[in-house]
Amino acid sequence: MGKVENWLVNLTGEQYLWMLELFLIVLVALSLGYVVNRIVDRLEAHAAKTMTVWDDALIEACRKPVIWLVWILGINFAAGIAAQKMDSELYSLVDPINRLALVFLSTLFLTNFIKRAERNLVHPDYIAKPLDETTVRAVGKLLRAAVIITGVLIAMQFFGYSISGLLAFGGIGGIAMGFAAKDLLANFFGGLMIYLDRPFSVGDWIRSPDKEIEGTVEDIGWRLTRIRTFDKRPLYIPNAVFASISVENPSRMSNRRIYETVGIRYDDLHKMDVIADQVKTMLSEHPEIDTNLIMMVNFNKFASSSLDFFIYVFTKTTNWAKYHEVKQDVLLKVAAIIEANQAEIAFPTSTLQVPNGIELAGGLAQAGKD
Repeated sequence: MGKVENWLVNLTGEQYLWMLELFLIVLVALSLGYVVNRIVDRLEAHAAKTMTVWDDALIEACRKPVIWLVWILGINFAAGIAAQKMDSELYSLVDPINRLALVFLSTLFLTNFIKRAERNLVHPDYIAKPLDETTVRAVGKLLRAAVIITGVLIAMQFFGYSISGLLAFGGIGGIAMGFAAKDLLANFFGGLMIYLDRPFSVGDWIRSPDKEIEGTVEDIGWRLTRIRTFDKRPLYIPNAVFASISVENPSRMSNRRIYETVGIRYDDLHKMDVIADQVKTMLSEHPEIDTNLIMMVNFNKFASSSLDFFIYVFTKTTNWAKYHEVKQDVLLKVAAIIEANQAEIAFPTSTLQVPNGIELAGGLAQAGKD
């Protein structure tokens, strides 16, 4: 009996020992993850003091993958010890799981790095001359797609799937898929053409005379472009549409035009030359009018109720709100010039001419006198 009792005691002690070992391994892994998190915090604080794009993106992107790698390796190591002690077949899965975790975390790191670098390259806080947002987004999407596809193929290779067979199947099935998803491919290539030709970018105000499309571009995806209309409604447009319509991009105009017609009375015909000359002088001296472009103020038309002259000039600003302030100032000054010359702005009137006057019947004339 003494030997049996000693064996049971030793067996029980060994059980508790490897359980304690598992507990310590998991505890060390969790603690190491916490330490790594603190180190990344300090590195982020140090990188925030520099005006470099890549160090911030690198440190921010590696936080989760590194911490998760420490935790996964620690837990898998503990699981491997437990499976060995219990003579379980699960021990053979530890190595494939570690490889798969390494592929997954590498893919996560690269996609996070690309995403954060994409953000930094268009942000003025990280770079003195931010790059074009549309181009950066397009390149970022392509790189992320390439990283994800590569990660999936490597993971499949680890599990014994033949990549060459998959690629061969993709080449044959691609034709059938192309016919089935022709609209999807049309939108994809439409988005690619937008990225290459760049008729508009994110943040531009665009409109189409062919369709009821007008608003600010918020996002250019691979299938849809999202536009925010001026009444704040989102408008989703398939990219293939832009291949068959004309698009106007007012955001890229160099100047804004003031083209107005003003009419004075026929009684003020002799004052037309003076008024037109004074208006032209006022415009040439106006600080918000671009005098390097065409400037015209000319008597234009004998209208039914007015003598019309037109104003044709361009403002220096392209800002829509400021343009209307400049236009208002110009029109008020034109009205002041007309008034200063003792003339009047015409409005629709009718004149009744009676050559011989009005002759009333005797009774009506006498009633009028009474």
